[in-house]
Order: sequence, then structure tokens, then C-alpha cells
Amino acid sequence: MGLRSASDSGAAMPRPIHVVGAGLAGSEAAVQIARHGEPCVLHEMRPEKRTPAHKTDALGELVCSNSLKTETEGSAPWLLKEELRRMGAMSMRVAAEVRIPGGTALTVDRSLFAQGVTAAVKSEQRIKLERGEVTDLAIGGGEIWIIATGPLTSDSLAEAIAERTGNDRLYFYDAISPIVDAETIDMSVAYRGSRYGHSIDGSADYVNCPFTKQQYERFLAALLAAEQHHSSDFDNPNYFEGCLPLEEIARRGPDTLRFGPMKPVGLRDPRTGQGAYAVVQLRQEDARAGSYNIVGFQNHLKYGEQKRLLRMIPGLERAEFLRFGQIHRNTYINAPALLLPTLQWREHSNILFAGQISGVEGYVESVATGLMAGWNAVRLSQGQAALEWPPATAHGSLCRYISGADPDNYQPANITFDLLPPPSAELRRKFRKQKRERRRQQCALGLAALDEFLNVQQAAA
Repeated sequence: MGLRSASDSGAAMPRPIHVVGAGLAGSEAAVQIARHGEPCVLHEMRPEKRTPAHKTDALGELVCSNSLKTETEGSAPWLLKEELRRMGAMSMRVAAEVRIPGGTALTVDRSLFAQGVTAAVKSEQRIKLERGEVTDLAIGGGEIWIIATGPLTSDSLAEAIAERTGNDRLYFYDAISPIVDAETIDMSVAYRGSRYGHSIDGSADYVNCPFTKQQYERFLAALLAAEQHHSSDFDNPNYFEGCLPLEEIARRGPDTLRFGPMKPVGLRDPRTGQGAYAVVQLRQEDARAGSYNIVGFQNHLKYGEQKRLLRMIPGLERAEFLRFGQIHRNTYINAPALLLPTLQWREHSNILFAGQISGVEGYVESVATGLMAGWNAVRLSQGQAALEWPPATAHGSLCRYISGADPDNYQPANITFDLLPPPSAELRRKFRKQKRERRRQQCALGLAALDEFLNVQQAAA
């Protein structure tokens, strides 16, 4: 199915806005379009064409982690989520409804989340859900399209995008962590606790598996000797630095795991009051606490090797695994060379990109670009100019990065304070030794800028 003109098939006016991909970005974009009064066709290739990582046909399926990152006020991820909530993001409402314990993180039951997103999309009468693969970009015709096919864009469409944009197809490799059956965790060894005791409600949300120095060294040696899965698709891996495979981290030095996913800082066994040399954390996967994700343990090892290795973790000696770690291709465009800050394609302004294919990394970042692309698609459909979000906002900072970074050294990005405008000299002086308070002030400025932005749009409506 190509991106053909709706008028070619005799469609009545107004012509719908087309969204390709019903993941987090595409589903959010479609709902925003419908809520703003415009018809939308949401294209999703599953179940007619599967991906290596998706397990269901549900919309908004969370393939990797089930965490939408921290809810700590004054952090950059919190600012992005708070901005989304103020703009009425469907995904944030669903996340709040299916939240499960996860320390200070917004952690969700992934199955219930996908069900909620699917229900939200299907409840909108202006959205027509079409199952089937879109394989090409038909530039002419004047319809408005949002490409939100995510990291697992089909080969046919990815090749068409590469051909149309004049750039080689770009991709790196992303990863999925293993999941363990909760009933098979030995809680006489493992213990519950959140780092520094921090959680939203004071509960001990993580299961922690402590290592002695000797246990850690044996585990590290076994990991470095473990056999990887080999495929021609992984001859020249270009991993995203924020989501490296466990074995890749381990190769960088004997203590890199202890300063990364196995960091023991801030964790003490409540039974002894003692810390550990290294710690593996398990995070709850579903509302009934029937399974746990092994945090940061994405890897590219053979399944048999994973089972042997993971059972070396104290407390998991007899564990049963519901899913092993995986690595999958993650496709994205060279956005700085192609996109405007409005997420429009520079050469074809009726086509917008959103989600991970545009070069944002993370669930909430994908939702954010989906919302912005949806709003701008509506404006273009109504003959108005597309919007740029204020630079002080997390949304505006994301768009400035993906449209303005160095195209020769482009890497996907999560929202961080590095993307936001630097604090003023007055703010730096006032809170010189109070970094946390300075960042709270930056967030307050971002939210004030968003409120003013929204008020202007409301007044002009």
C-alpha cells in the first residue's frame, strides 16, 4: 500500500490526514487529530506483517521496558511528561490509569497500557484504523502524512524513505531486557528496596539481587566468555549509547557494570543493613506482580547462554524466564538534514515525521513528537502555519535538537537538561550550589512558557 492521494480513489472532502504506524507516536498523533475535529486514517501493518519484537496486535505496545522514566519533580523527563499532561496527551492519561509500583518512575502494566491506547484510538469516530503495510512515499497529491513507523519500520518503507530522502538508510541496534517469573525468585537471597529508599509512596518497589566481590568477578568472566547470537544483520552494529548490550558495557572495563546497570550505591539489605559489591535490580512488569524485568540487562547472547548466565545472579539460581534479552534493528532518519523544527520534511512540507524514526529516543519522547506532529498536521489541513514550541519547553528543545544537530554526527536523544536553554546568569548565581533547585526553576520557566504558548493558541482559535 503506497501513500496515494485520497482523491485518486474518489474520496469526499475533507480529505483525511494519514498517520503511518500505530505505536506511541502514531496513536497519540491520530487521537490528537481526531480531537481537533479532523478525519484521520491510522495505518498499522500488524498483524498482516509482523516485526521481530512485537508480541501482540495492540496499538501502543511497549516493546522494551515498561518504564516511562522518572516522575521526580524538577527532572527533565518529569518536565516532558508534565507538559504532555497540560496539553491533554492521551498516552499520559492511560499511563496514569495502569500505573504499577516502580520507585520514582512512571511504570505501567504493559499489557493494560496497550489495551488502553487501543481503546482510546477505537473510541474516536474520526479515526479509521487500516491494517496493512505502507510501502512507499507517494510525494504528490497534497495529502498530509505523518510517518511514525518507529524503530521497526518495514524494510520496504525504510528503503523507500532512504531513496526519497537521498540519504542511506540509517540504523542502530536497540535492545530488550529479560523477564523472570516472580515465583521463581529466591527471596531468602534477594530483598526489596528502592535506591536511597526513594519511591513515590515510600514503598520498596524493586527486587534487589546482591553480589559479593567474588560472585561479581565470576559473573563478569562468564559474561565476557558467553557466546553471542550471530546474524548478517549485525555485522556492523551501531549501538545507541543509552541502551548498550550488557556484554558491550562489560568489555569496556571490569568495573563498568558496577558503575552502570549493577550499581550498588544507595541500596542496603534491610535484613542486615549492609550494602553489596554489585546489585542487579528487578522491576515489576505487571499489575499482579507476576513477572519482573531485569533492569539494564539487554543483551545479544544466545538464549542458552542467557539462561546459564542469568542463573548465576544471586537469588535467580532456579529462575524461570518468560522472555530472554534481544537486540533488534532500530531505523531512523538523519533528521537534522531533513526536518524543520515543526517536524515537517523540508522538501515536502505536507509530510511530517514523529517518534523514534525522527531520532528521538524513549517512549515519552515519542509521544511528545506524535502530539506535536498531530497538532501541526491539523493546522496544515486547515490552511494555517505549523507551530514551533517555545525553546524553553522540553517539547521545543527536542524539536530544536532533532532539526538542528550536526547531521554528520547525529545520534538519537532522550530529553535532558543539556537540550534545554542554559540557565540565566542570574539563576546560576542565585542557585550556584543548589543544582536541584536550579533545575526546578528551569522546569518552572518551561511550564510558564508552555502556558503562555497555549494561551496564545487558545486566543487565536
